[in-house]
Amino acid sequence: MKKLRVLALMHEDLIPPDDPGGVDLDHAEWKTEYDVVSTLRGMGHEVQPLGVRDDLRAIGNAIEGTKPHIAFNLLEEFDGMAIYDHNVVSYLELMRMPYTGCDPRGLMLAHDKSLSKKILSYHKIPTPDFAEFPIGRAVERPKDLPFPLIVKSVSEDASLGISQASIVEDDDALRERVTFIHEKIGTGALVEQYVEGRELYVGVLGNRHLQVLPVWELVMNKMPDEAWRIATERVKWSPKYQEKYGITSDEAKGLPKGMAEKIQYLAKCVYRALGLQGYARIDFRLDPKGQIYVLEANPNPQIADGEDFAESAERADLSYGALLQRILSIGLNRQTPRHG
Repeated sequence: MKKLRVLALMHEDLIPPDDPGGVDLDHAEWKTEYDVVSTLRGMGHEVQPLGVRDDLRAIGNAIEGTKPHIAFNLLEEFDGMAIYDHNVVSYLELMRMPYTGCDPRGLMLAHDKSLSKKILSYHKIPTPDFAEFPIGRAVERPKDLPFPLIVKSVSEDASLGISQASIVEDDDALRERVTFIHEKIGTGALVEQYVEGRELYVGVLGNRHLQVLPVWELVMNKMPDEAWRIATERVKWSPKYQEKYGITSDEAKGLPKGMAEKIQYLAKCVYRALGLQGYARIDFRLDPKGQIYVLEANPNPQIADGEDFAESAERADLSYGALLQRILSIGLNRQTPRHG
């Protein structure tokens, strides 16, 4: 294995210490960054963490100064805006710098959940019915969009703004929640048919030749009877809430015959339809009747050691170090089209 000079791009507040000391790594905000940097260093790669907030010149200076072989992109925003992350990757391409993860077009399409759903619908990939309400537009529910509905940001990830109140069952609650997304999250609102059922995830790796990981499930069976089974901010990010209600994730068990293969095939279809590259997680809902729906695509998902993506990769015989090496190799072997 060739030893590489790796420029690890991350938010400047998430640069991990070389020695975490007595810090509880499982709850550290910079766990992903620490896992990636320390693991790559342990594999013999020369890794330079670079904190980025709102100045691309820092990236350019680091590239000119250290001549890295590749940039490991761990940025999820630029200048506080999630939708700006594709511009950073565009800058890397202009600098002729190989990088990990998704290309600018795939990031842009996946961030716009309304547009991505239209593309998936064109390809006859099943998604819940929806309506979009940009900031400033009156909330008038289409008559063919029945309750219950789930209201979310049209562009933010990581369940930002999603809570039990995101599920609405009448027009007054719908208007109130859309206003919340507009005013508190600061984005347009995506209003989507709520699908009762199992929450499933599939990881995909690759550019042209894809590797699909085992179907994973977010298990929420111990939540209160009156609670909606959705991936809220607390479900995803609160260890206390997860422990209280036994929220776990693991390889999906007890799927109908052939369903895992169908879901994995759909994951590849989504990945290709949206032009994704590098690695991504595709989110699904499986309803009680056996109908599968694509919820969204998440390029450059969370890859901390022990999280869903890394765990599913390990189940596919990719250790954490092997997963990171695979992500590096995919980035180095990317072929950027010169036309079209």
